[in-house]
Amino acid sequence: MRNHYQITVTDCHRARHYTLTQLMRRAALASGGAVGAVFLGCLLVIYALSGRVEKLDTNLTQLKDRNTATLERNTELLERQAELTAQVDARAAELIALSDDLEQLETIIGLNPPPTLPVAERISVASHTAFEKRLMLSSIPSGYPLEQATVTSGFGMREHPVVEGTRLHGGVDLRASIGTQVTATADGVVEYAGNNVGSGMGKMIKIVHNYGFSTIFAHLSEIDVTVGQYVTQGEPIGRSGNSGLSEAPHLHYEVRYLGRRLNPGSFMDWSFERYQTVFEQEERVQWQSLARSVRSKMRAMDQPSSRQAPSLSAISP
Repeated sequence: MRNHYQITVTDCHRARHYTLTQLMRRAALASGGAVGAVFLGCLLVIYALSGRVEKLDTNLTQLKDRNTATLERNTELLERQAELTAQVDARAAELIALSDDLEQLETIIGLNPPPTLPVAERISVASHTAFEKRLMLSSIPSGYPLEQATVTSGFGMREHPVVEGTRLHGGVDLRASIGTQVTATADGVVEYAGNNVGSGMGKMIKIVHNYGFSTIFAHLSEIDVTVGQYVTQGEPIGRSGNSGLSEAPHLHYEVRYLGRRLNPGSFMDWSFERYQTVFEQEERVQWQSLARSVRSKMRAMDQPSSRQAPSLSAISP
């Protein structure tokens, strides 16, 4: 077996000879094998890293997509938050305005609720109280029977302008030229509508209202309603004139309770804003029992009836 090899390297100038022993050959083969193994290992590592990089690229793309979707969702939520904030601010402003209006309404109708009472309960109490007062004001004579009224002769004893002597003036005289429109001062039913010759009131209308009240309109020139007709507050019923025992055109207006004449001035000044005036000025009416009756009626209206309405045959005479 040969222990060495001779390697000759020739170029254009000369030839060189190198002697390679067996040990050196083995060392060279071993070195080459090691280098090959390292190279193969590097290739494997590069391949593995290449797959990892591709996976990381895929994950990065997915993360970018999720980030984009999250940013878009966040933008939508911010816009929605801005809308809700604007709505909350608007509702807060409305609530403040409502509280101010409610406070004014409570002052007008004479309520003084505790500060801790919720707004919803305050509104309920105020609405019921306001409805009660509106019901009273529409059922009982209130306000003036003329759009523009000036009292020329008040209620009480006076020298009669036509007949000699002192007599009770059972109503008020209001200045009105012939043909001025006269309106009902409360809901009711016309009991009389015609020329009442014997009383000196001339053409006269009598309306019967709830709770024992009635009103008289006298010295009219025209009557626009008929007996039995139902009229509502503010509805035209006739026109002023100078009929009957009268020295000048005017409207004679009376308010009666159970047939007894009351001072119409208290009722003409009675309004939602001046609700207590009639109770303080007119003590001949049982206001407390009347108010209880009104509240009972309101409770009956609030509670839905479990019974059906009666048939026509049941209420026919």
